[in-house]
Amino acid sequence: MNPLEKKISTAPSVAAIVESIVGCKWSLAVLAQIRAGTSRPGELERAIDGLSKKVLNERLRKLQRYGIIDKRSYAEIPPRVEYSITPFGQRFGVLLDDIERLQSEVDDPATESALFINVGSEGFG
Repeated sequence: MNPLEKKISTAPSVAAIVESIVGCKWSLAVLAQIRAGTSRPGELERAIDGLSKKVLNERLRKLQRYGIIDKRSYAEIPPRVEYSITPFGQRFGVLLDDIERLQSEVDDPATESALFINVGSEGFG
């Protein structure tokens, strides 16, 4: 097996990535800020109340590991780092937007009955 095949076979599934990101309020907050254009770690830390530097760095590494964001380091004094959304991250963001839209529909009393009209009588199976 060549190294590329090994990398592909050990990559987490999109479902596992969704579970990991959606299940973590800090990952969602960091990703939302980067999608909104905040790219530097100090800006991210200041923009998200209650987020420690340690947790921020853990979440940034996780988002990088999943291929959702890229890190760019500049050889300057003082050093500068910026994060940006990858093409996969843009597609992943659309998925998160769809989840948020669905939740809004579920929370809206006007659409709730239309969404669940048959669940009570037929179940999910």
